[in-house]
Amino acid sequence: MTHLGDLEIFARVVSTGSMSAAGRALGFSAAVISKRIKRLEDRLGTRLLQRTTRQISMTEAGQGFYDRVLGILAGLEEAEAYASGRSSQVRGTLRISAPTSFGRLHIAPHLTGFMKDHPDLKLHIVLTDDFTDIVAEGFDLAIRIGELSDLSLVARRLAPVRRLLCAAPSYVASHGTPKDIGELASHICLPAHNNDNWKLEGPEGNLSYRPEGPLVTNSSEIIREAVIAGAGIALRSTWDIGRELRDGRLVQVLPQWEGSHRLTLSAVYPSRQFLPAKVRMFIDYLAALYGPVPYWEQ
Repeated sequence: MTHLGDLEIFARVVSTGSMSAAGRALGFSAAVISKRIKRLEDRLGTRLLQRTTRQISMTEAGQGFYDRVLGILAGLEEAEAYASGRSSQVRGTLRISAPTSFGRLHIAPHLTGFMKDHPDLKLHIVLTDDFTDIVAEGFDLAIRIGELSDLSLVARRLAPVRRLLCAAPSYVASHGTPKDIGELASHICLPAHNNDNWKLEGPEGNLSYRPEGPLVTNSSEIIREAVIAGAGIALRSTWDIGRELRDGRLVQVLPQWEGSHRLTLSAVYPSRQFLPAKVRMFIDYLAALYGPVPYWEQ
């Protein structure tokens, strides 16, 4: 009888496109993955994968086998989801990817309650601002800010994202407050680390403004700390500066203008018919924590 683990390995190799990526996702070396695939092929008496130095593709037999394996794994996942759904306790490891600043500010401080409620669940959280292929890298879900571009994934909206122009009171005291967009040219602006134009929406409709300033960095957090220190005017998300706006370390500039991109904070996970209980519980926890009007907006 074929070992279920071999089926999972085969499916992961196909979905990730390589032995090494499948190994990273499952915690095995590429050599172990290759050996398990060969064992599966020997047991079946047919070749499932065509291997070259550059890519892996399925044979005709492999394609048919893969289609049927997905059904088996989905059924197993459904059974596990049903069983774990009957209990508030979940086990195993939950692998999560999240943006660096958001994870530090709005995930890390709230983990204690979730871990207390689920003591048998291990959280593996990776903070990165790089795009993460959650399937290839073996993540159960990712927290993302923006628009979902990969239609093979499922996204659940957690909270809206607003962006405001802001500055420190010390900067305003020294340089004054711009009265309209045109006056930004005479102020020190702090562009985002990706140096994109500011997409703004206000009384004159939508416009794109090219901010100019003396600071260039690949770190969004450096821009954040610089604007708090009084270095200039920046366009920042309210989740990033909500606390500073409340305590007066920052003030809103040109309040009639906001970022025009309607961004969304979402939990993104692979498109599966049955959502594992551990993923559902963590997403539910964040959704209840943030809500339609998140605490950083209040």
